[in-house]
Amino acid sequence: QVQLVESGGGLVQAGDSLRLSCAASGRTFSSIDMGWFRQAPGKEREFVAAVTRSGGTTSHADSVKGRFTISRDNAKNTVYLQMNSLKPEDTAVYYCAAGRYSSIMMKLRADYWGQGTQVTVSS
Repeated sequence: QVQLVESGGGLVQAGDSLRLSCAASGRTFSSIDMGWFRQAPGKEREFVAAVTRSGGTTSHADSVKGRFTISRDNAKNTVYLQMNSLKPEDTAVYYCAAGRYSSIMMKLRADYWGQGTQVTVSS
């Protein structure tokens, strides 16, 4: 079992930055791949970014590439999502996830989820 707790969401204006954090517990953090997903109102949950257990490989959805950056600190059992140049269309609940990274699909297959944190970007 893995427990995930997100923090860092909030209300910002277009063009602003936010950094989301996700603290993990319950399993050796350095043995699991991590990622972020988001779900906007009326839409399906979508992949945002993933990082492998060592931190050596990352992938980002095309919609956030160049603006968002995923990273992890295995000493702190924490994964981050740095979000720059935020747009109103980035408004969603952001979920931290733990699972297995697919190098073929360049996405995370999630087995565990956090409770989510709301990010709202006003125009």
